Amino acid sequence: MKGIFSVAIDGPAGAGKSTVAKGVAKRLGIVYVDTGAMYRAVGLKTIRLGIPSDDEERVVPILDDTDISLVFSDGLQHILLDGEDVTGLIRTQEVSNAASKVSAIPAVRHKMVKLQQKLAENTSLTMDGRDICMYVLPNAQYKFFVTASPEARTLRRYKELEEKGKLEGMNFNELLLEMAERDKRDSGRDCMPLKKAPDAILIDTTYMDVETSIQTVLNHIGG
Repeated sequence: MKGIFSVAIDGPAGAGKSTVAKGVAKRLGIVYVDTGAMYRAVGLKTIRLGIPSDDEERVVPILDDTDISLVFSDGLQHILLDGEDVTGLIRTQEVSNAASKVSAIPAVRHKMVKLQQKLAENTSLTMDGRDICMYVLPNAQYKFFVTASPEARTLRRYKELEEKGKLEGMNFNELLLEMAERDKRDSGRDCMPLKKAPDAILIDTTYMDVETSIQTVLNHIGG
């Protein structure tokens, strides 16, 4: 491949889109951008400040004093919140829920989208999230919507949180309900909701392993 190009990947939580996006980036030798980490960082800040993550009137005023940036080191993405590397602090279920709530606030989304679009101006990359194909990178050369059944997505997230010791006492059914609520928020918000772009290729990973999921995307790209 020649020139700068973008691979945009959308999908709900637990569908495997981040894993796929990372794998595709590695195979193609390009940068991987996890946009969800940016919203998680904002969510973490609201938690630290004791601000309800869905309280738009209190969240918006902190945005001007909030610096979110990405640093790529040794092929890995690090997320900086006001200069602090919070990469290892944003993967709890509490932060995940906070991220989903702040992401529904238009001012937050607009701030993050500008940062994401700037990253894609001069760099070939894969970018995953919930609004990439339609809103962040509408002119991306390759667009995918990665999904899976609610049960499969919940099981993946459950195992991930269990391995990291971050289940916080939650059982499978509770997590299934929480993820359903998150899906509803992400798909039902007024500003840049989660939905499949008309020109995005649908990939259902319910019965796919990681390697198959990655290769399916690469097959469409031609890599």
